[in-house]
Amino acid sequence: MKLRALLPRSLHARMVLLTLATILLVQAATFATVAYYRKKFTEEVAVEMTATTIRTLRASLAEIPSGERADFVQRASQNQWRLWSRSLPSDASVEGRRGPPPRHRHPEPPAPANDIRDNLRGFINALNRRLNDDTRVALSRGPTPRLYISLLPDANLQEAEYSREWLVIPLDRIAPPVSTPVIVVWLTGMGLLLLLSAAFSWHITRPLTRLAKAADQYAAGQPARVTPSGPRETRVLGERFNAMLDTLAQTSEVQRTLLAGLPHDLKGPLSRMWLRIEMTNDATLKEGMRKDLQDMQRMVDQFIGFVRGSDPGSYKFAPLVLNTWLEEQVLAWESAGSPVKLVRNVRQPLSMQADRAALGRLLDNLITNALNHGAPPVEIALGIREAHALITVSDHGTGISAQRRTEALRPFSRLDDARTRTGSVGLGLALAEAIVGAHHGTLELGEAKSGGLEVRITLPLPDQPS
Repeated sequence: MKLRALLPRSLHARMVLLTLATILLVQAATFATVAYYRKKFTEEVAVEMTATTIRTLRASLAEIPSGERADFVQRASQNQWRLWSRSLPSDASVEGRRGPPPRHRHPEPPAPANDIRDNLRGFINALNRRLNDDTRVALSRGPTPRLYISLLPDANLQEAEYSREWLVIPLDRIAPPVSTPVIVVWLTGMGLLLLLSAAFSWHITRPLTRLAKAADQYAAGQPARVTPSGPRETRVLGERFNAMLDTLAQTSEVQRTLLAGLPHDLKGPLSRMWLRIEMTNDATLKEGMRKDLQDMQRMVDQFIGFVRGSDPGSYKFAPLVLNTWLEEQVLAWESAGSPVKLVRNVRQPLSMQADRAALGRLLDNLITNALNHGAPPVEIALGIREAHALITVSDHGTGISAQRRTEALRPFSRLDDARTRTGSVGLGLALAEAIVGAHHGTLELGEAKSGGLEVRITLPLPDQPS
């Protein structure tokens, strides 16, 4: 669980992290492999060749008279090497072999930075272990890096490290094996590989990002097709998404046609039934049939309103002052004698683009539901919250439990144990949510202070103060 919390949340970042981790692991494995084989080469090949060269050099110098060796070494090395006779200098030590310390040792001066001797100590130790003819190789300790190779040992092996001739080879011209330009080149290459992996992962995740955006647009009621791109899998996914949109569009078109055609076809028989009821002399029969026809007419009106509300092309947006419009709507209900009142309003004008007729159907639908399924009075309030207009419609009934509020917003949903169903087909709240969604707002169901149902409608206000 902790490891999952450390991972990035986006697929793009995870792919970049995976690529970078793979590169680092491969580089580490490469360095470890190269270091291992380099060490093996140093111990087996380079040490053996150097030991053979030292033996040959030592045998060659043994044939030269002792008085001419120093001049011969300088001429042969072009004044770079020299011969140190009799004893090992005090600033030198034989790596990998112990001997008696010098009698007078002065404090050692500090070694220079990036000293080549730090990289040669292992090689010198392996070389001293390989030489079996009492030849020794030593390194200097002072600020000047030098290499010492013994030539003619004395018979006393205990003092051999300090009483023989030594060939002095300067090391100040040898550069360290890893220098700053190499590190810069390596870091630059790593950066280029990281940029390449980021571009490659973006190429893979870009179609998925577009698909997620298209899915959000579809959820907001604005379906949009995507252009298949990227690898084969993402291309197939984009094609499947477009096919799904086409299928859903066809299904929605059939549904709208069915819902619009059926109520329209029922209007003719309903009109004839109203005429026949009026011609009936039995008052009891007439009253019962009139009530049934009113319920049927209400159902037909709900079907027609739902079809209009779910069709984006039926909306006609125009400038609307929301608080003034709301006062007019509530005044119309109050003048008809309905227990509806406006408990809170906003003084400054709230202008927005809206469909006046659609918002009228929305408010009338919510008030009708509150009167039919809740308990009066119905209280309406208008406020501002974070540059959004907040309209609340609440009643004093029993409300809807929190577990069933999502179900109440579904089309054709009937909460039989919470409300009566006289003349209702379960499209009231679904129609209200469709109208609010067309205005880019949100609709939520909650509990009023009186215990009844409270419907909260949030509508965006362009350029309005909070």
